[in-house]
Amino acid sequence: MRAREADVHGRIPDVGRAPWVSGVAGPRVCVGVLSGTSVDAAEAAVCRILGSGDAVLLELLAHRSLPFPEELTRRVLAVQTPGELCELSFELGERFAEAALSAISAAGLAPDEVDIIGSHGQTVAHHPPDLATRSPSTLQIGEAAVIAERTGVPVVANFRVRDVAAGGHGAPLVPYFDWAVLRGKGRARAFQNIGGIANVSVVSDRLEDTLAFDTGPGNMVLDGLVRRATDGRLGFDRDGHLARKGRVIPGVLDELLAHPFLQQRPPRTAGREGFGDALVDRLWRMPGARAEDLIATAAEFTVEATARAYEAHVLPHRELEGVWLSGGGSRNPVLVEGLMRRLAPVPVHLLDVLGFPEAAKESACFALLASEFLAGVPTNIRSATGARRRVVLGTLFP
Repeated sequence: MRAREADVHGRIPDVGRAPWVSGVAGPRVCVGVLSGTSVDAAEAAVCRILGSGDAVLLELLAHRSLPFPEELTRRVLAVQTPGELCELSFELGERFAEAALSAISAAGLAPDEVDIIGSHGQTVAHHPPDLATRSPSTLQIGEAAVIAERTGVPVVANFRVRDVAAGGHGAPLVPYFDWAVLRGKGRARAFQNIGGIANVSVVSDRLEDTLAFDTGPGNMVLDGLVRRATDGRLGFDRDGHLARKGRVIPGVLDELLAHPFLQQRPPRTAGREGFGDALVDRLWRMPGARAEDLIATAAEFTVEATARAYEAHVLPHRELEGVWLSGGGSRNPVLVEGLMRRLAPVPVHLLDVLGFPEAAKESACFALLASEFLAGVPTNIRSATGARRRVVLGTLFP
């Protein structure tokens, strides 16, 4: 599928595929893989990519999502010991390889026609630079050597660690994709991803003008409450059904909005350490609170935290053409309607209206980052991650 030419940066001319040589020539066929935002699936996208940097052109050839068994999701979310971590890393590598091969087949290609696979993996720990961090660090699992061995395709992984080593947060990384593929000429666009954590990229013509940071909770608190309310039968609030049955608890919402992370200035990144099981457990143990009311409150927490982040850090500095939503939360009408209400008069759209399917965006991003690794192009954005300098991201598993 190609994005509409008027709405995104460009499209690839119909030229033959050529192998990359010393970071030059193309187009390349690249695959991106990662785990879904609810840790419930392996996502893979196959892209044809021509050029690099501000002249890059990307065409989505196929996207596949392979659900995880519920037992695997539970193990990932509850991992504690080094032995569990080691075993899960190899098991997830198998899942990512399976998803990559499925997407390659769906694109009508064979593995030997693919130049590179970019694997983000599954984040299990993220400790960005702050006063409480002894040593900034980040860890994603999903063994890249397994992916390379099963597919026969070289793999680039460990995208976040070089930025952390350079003094950055290692996130967000998707802003590079937003700028390279989805920017509008002469206009500032905000791309709001609502994954486990929500983040925004504000992009315009120049990469150095990019503003990007984690706005706060996305689906993480909401999904955790849904799992508890349904004894694990549901992993997320499909169509916002449970939130619509509840009422926001004002006192609880005020307490949530006082979270220390939301008082930080960008660059900032969040993770399960701030919005994971510890927070969900504290909410779930509140006496007398109905499950539906807690879920409605969590949904409003995401909406309000996001809107306040725009009011504090985006709207005073950028005049926006609009906001485009992606990630699992963009399929929750309660969140979408809430953001439309709170961000008005700024228009809020789903990403698909630009002609690029939102479900494929994050996996396509890591296909692009793998291609830029081959070209030797730095893909961290200092204004987004806080790194001291721009660096080439990733580690190659040939």
